[in-house]
Amino acid sequence: MRRAGLADWPDPAADGRFPLPPHAAPLGGLAVAVAAGAVAGLYPAVRAARLSPVDALRPGG
Repeated sequence: MRRAGLADWPDPAADGRFPLPPHAAPLGGLAVAVAAGAVAGLYPAVRAARLSPVDALRPGG
């Protein structure tokens, strides 16, 4: 018995139509990327801003 694979799926281009993502998907992806970048950048900056300069320069953290 043969297993079904991707080659057995119907060709979406056979009738000239292609599946498209929702229109909000690029904006949602951009929003998630901006939020992740903001958290990844602001969290260490806020922690560093709370340190005194002497503690920040002290070796061994």
